[in-house]
Amino acid sequence: MTNPTEDDVRSYYAEDRLLSSLSVYNVGSQKCTPGFQWGPGVRDHYLLHHVVSGKGHFEIRGKTYDLKKGDTFLIYPNMEACYRADEEEPWVYTWVGFAGTDAYYLLNHTDFSEESPVLEQAEISGEIERKILQVYEAKGNTFCDAVSMTGALYSMIAMLMENSSAEAKQKNLQAGRVEQAIRYIEEHYSYPITIEDIAGYTGVCRSYLYRMFQKILKVSPKDYVEEYRIRQACRLLRETDMPITAIAHSVGYEDNLYFSKAFKKCKGQTPSRYRKAENGKKV
Repeated sequence: MTNPTEDDVRSYYAEDRLLSSLSVYNVGSQKCTPGFQWGPGVRDHYLLHHVVSGKGHFEIRGKTYDLKKGDTFLIYPNMEACYRADEEEPWVYTWVGFAGTDAYYLLNHTDFSEESPVLEQAEISGEIERKILQVYEAKGNTFCDAVSMTGALYSMIAMLMENSSAEAKQKNLQAGRVEQAIRYIEEHYSYPITIEDIAGYTGVCRSYLYRMFQKILKVSPKDYVEEYRIRQACRLLRETDMPITAIAHSVGYEDNLYFSKAFKKCKGQTPSRYRKAENGKKV
């Protein structure tokens, strides 16, 4: 096995991730040499590959996929994967790596899932290749370039959503309910909201909301609210000089003692120790 030469690889890696909702980390194409392999390993972002020609093999979650021209595969963050080019007909592929707060929910509206990370020779195969090329053509290190790349990426994901199957659309409906719930939490976390309030806003019963959160986010609504409030508290502890009691009230805790216990359970230290440690990093 030999590594590809510079002439075989065309790539771009973003120096900064300027958009929290969705940012392109890297994008490019590669003409692989016979048997060229990446992994086993994990990424800290989503990585989508589209096979332009040739063949290769993709291993994830204990399963091996034999892929060919027109196939597309998605690697999820922190999920161990391995892929290698065929010895006889090594593949050429394009790829785009990305992450952000919107990424998980957008992908839930496509045919991709952690259990089904491969799209085989879809009718939109040529369009996928073209959309990734558009992301690459928008490359650059300015904020405007970052917006342009993300815009091209949104366009590609929208196309995948439009062409998703009936089963995916049912999954989308459930994901949509969860997204509604998350928006409600983000807008009302500073108030003493209940799980019944969230369920009522999304138009489902409490038990169904619980099942959807467990299925899609792998966490209960109660734990999600708590984790979100603690994240906001961390931000205020880092960025402001507000008293801890005021921060507790600002993120929805009327009882300061309960806030301290919840914070320590989530972060492994008290709010005051967290603030002291974060202030120490600024020195």
